[in-house]
Amino acid sequence: MMEKIQVTQAFLPKEEEYAGYVSRIFASKILTNQGPNVVELEEKLQAFCQVPYLHYVTNGTIALQLALRALDVIGGEIITTPFSYVATTSSILWESCTPVFVDIEPNRFTIDPERIEKAITKRTKGIMAVHVFGFPCFVEEIQRIANKYSLKVIYDAAHAFGVTYKGHPLVSWGDIATLSFHATKLFHSIEGGACVTPHQDVYNRIDILRRFGHLGDTHYCLGINGKQSEFHAAMGLANLPYVAGIIAQRKLLSECYDSILAGCVALPKMQDKQGHNYAYYPILLKNEQTLLDVVTALNNEEIYPRRYFYPSLNTLPYLANKIACPVSEDICSRVLCLPLYVGLETAQVEKICTTIRRAMQ
Repeated sequence: MMEKIQVTQAFLPKEEEYAGYVSRIFASKILTNQGPNVVELEEKLQAFCQVPYLHYVTNGTIALQLALRALDVIGGEIITTPFSYVATTSSILWESCTPVFVDIEPNRFTIDPERIEKAITKRTKGIMAVHVFGFPCFVEEIQRIANKYSLKVIYDAAHAFGVTYKGHPLVSWGDIATLSFHATKLFHSIEGGACVTPHQDVYNRIDILRRFGHLGDTHYCLGINGKQSEFHAAMGLANLPYVAGIIAQRKLLSECYDSILAGCVALPKMQDKQGHNYAYYPILLKNEQTLLDVVTALNNEEIYPRRYFYPSLNTLPYLANKIACPVSEDICSRVLCLPLYVGLETAQVEKICTTIRRAMQ
């Protein structure tokens, strides 16, 4: 029986390292409500990301919802990308905002800044862009537009943990950048996320919002339960020291893919002065039928890639208004993420690549 190769596999620290943090929970009897593990992880993540303010929250989707609330853009139009996981759009809809889709540029798959300004109306309150696969958005241009029209900027940086741009952490851009620490991410706490901001007042507002909108017996605003548990924080604390090694191993595997698939498939283009985290290995095939043929061939070998992202979010059936985004729709039809995780062997990468090449003949 062939061994299944999934698109990803969660990294796990040594069992005794996680158990050490769990033993602290049993000793303190504190399970949640900003316990010592959560506080320590927030401090260490803040230092790792080199940012002044960071809140560790329940998950990446809640982080996006908190960002929208904290920046007071509820009820307005939010310019966003159609090329992302559905949580980017659903967070906008869930918070009673209207997503206005702007197409992507074809090289890095991030929102096209040349199209953003044309989509701004009197109801526009913010921009929610996504650093897709860890490739930075055109952050300088987006900020220029935001400044011109007094718009808030939120970056969904779920893919961008550990990424730098011009020597600075990518999460330092925008009014708020959100992270996801889901088990599939290169750094995870099983479930979890974070809101990063350079603004103390925004940081303070997020703190109240994630605690149901009150501190003690004083209620300030409508809030939500965005707090995280001590057990999740324990996994984050155990995993954080491994991040550099995780990125290094992913880099080696990505370079192996590069060497074997050279000239066979197209790849997104890295930006100058970008430090990459190798969170994903996306390939772009010539058309959707070729993609389907490749997926079938890989599945026959018990190899399971993932169509990140499909479908283009501007085509979701529950949207009130449909906006055509031909570049995103085209790329969504033919982009495929290949298996990439610590523990994947180069022999397995070679098998994946051989199967892809054979399916494309």
